[in-house]
Amino acid sequence: MKLLTTLASAGLLALAALPVAAQAPSTLRIGLQEDPDMLDPHKARTFVGRIVFKGLCDKLLDITPELKLVPRLATAWSFSADGLTLTMKLRTDAKFHDGDVFNAEAAKANLERARTLPDSLRKSELASIDSIETPDASTIVLKLKRPDATLLAQLTDRAGMMLAPKSLGGDVAAKPVCSGPYKFVERVQNDRIVLEKFKEHWEAANYHFDRIIYRSIPDTTVRLANLRAGELDILERLAPTDVKSAQADKTLKVASTANLGYQGITINTGNGEAANQPMGKDKRVRQALSLSIDRKVLSQVVFEGLYEPMVQPFNPGNPYVSAEFPVPARDVAKAKALLKEAGLSKVSVELFVTNNPVDAQLGQVVQAMAQEAGIDVQIRSTEFASQLRDQQQGKFQMSRIGWSGRIDPDGNIHQFVTTKGNQNDGKYSNAEVDRLLDEARTVYDVFERKKRYDAAQKILEDELPIIYLYNQTVFFAMRANLQGFVINPDGMIRLSGLKRQ
Repeated sequence: MKLLTTLASAGLLALAALPVAAQAPSTLRIGLQEDPDMLDPHKARTFVGRIVFKGLCDKLLDITPELKLVPRLATAWSFSADGLTLTMKLRTDAKFHDGDVFNAEAAKANLERARTLPDSLRKSELASIDSIETPDASTIVLKLKRPDATLLAQLTDRAGMMLAPKSLGGDVAAKPVCSGPYKFVERVQNDRIVLEKFKEHWEAANYHFDRIIYRSIPDTTVRLANLRAGELDILERLAPTDVKSAQADKTLKVASTANLGYQGITINTGNGEAANQPMGKDKRVRQALSLSIDRKVLSQVVFEGLYEPMVQPFNPGNPYVSAEFPVPARDVAKAKALLKEAGLSKVSVELFVTNNPVDAQLGQVVQAMAQEAGIDVQIRSTEFASQLRDQQQGKFQMSRIGWSGRIDPDGNIHQFVTTKGNQNDGKYSNAEVDRLLDEARTVYDVFERKKRYDAAQKILEDELPIIYLYNQTVFFAMRANLQGFVINPDGMIRLSGLKRQ
């Protein structure tokens, strides 16, 4: 018996003495609600894609949970007195996944691509840049056409993400080569994206998992079941209907924060033939739809009352929220009167939704409410990537879509409603809205900027190219043994500091 005990002890010691490389790699498994679109930060637009980019691509700047700017690849920055020159000092110890060194020329190549690539969705975000200079390897100077109060905030997200210069001429999305803490391994569409630790990252010691697997699981019930079964370690956007159940489960933890963005219905007012219908052509029909929706009841029925109703693009508590535009009470009689004024007794319109249970239920509730006002809403459902593609191409009448939000108010409004906005899928156009929102970009004083946003919103509240519905509280659920998760209002999963207990 002693001999067996001695041998067993020796075996355990031998296992403990095995080098780290011989042990199974530690893997963090993250459940996403949708499959991301293309993994090219200059062309991408999905919320879940930004979550993947958090591990894959470093940015010039980042934000804290308190929404303060902090250094990443840029270590310091300053504007000239006239606001027309932004100088940034860069890290000298960062590398790309292909081994090349990150420097000012690399940063310039990325910013030039982001602001000039024909199909870049970052062009309007970087439109104030006139030219870029690189006086030395660790300094980049952005010369601006006009003062830009939004620019630093843009550089905390995809506009500030850095790709390896050698990769820019190829198919970036197929195999992105960045400078983040994890490098790309593989992607299986509508299933998984796999990353592995980049050991030469300047902050590698803060990342404790060898491998990250992002799984796209649209069904909220299935996603939570996978978490409970131990097939996932963390999931984003826990359904409000599952919050109490998850909170009561001792094997799980739940964290939440109010999101920076909005959720609503984008209406095609000018993008191709699909816009040539009453909802797209006549603002009175859009006003009728908005008045037919009881936003408070919508939140109670679909989201357990956990999402705050809204009619503005700015999140509750934001200094740019205007008291001029409170959430209106439902008014079916007025909605019917507006349709009659437009020469209509009934209207039929198609609403595009994502094929997950929550969006399906939301669409059904909107459909039932609108029906009472004489608006027949036909629901069309598909996976999120296809919805976005068709939306960009103008193949929609209305689309139930949201935005994860930005720390600067411009990021929640300008690109969606200005004539040349990169994400203005409905092709809404109003010269006065363009003027006000372009001007707001140049104003640093909050009070003065708010005047421009209030004036623009007065027009938008009347014309309704987007019908805002609610602000989404973001719920994360994770295994109880996962430590170091820090929640942030941008809804991103930051991998730094995450480890198992």
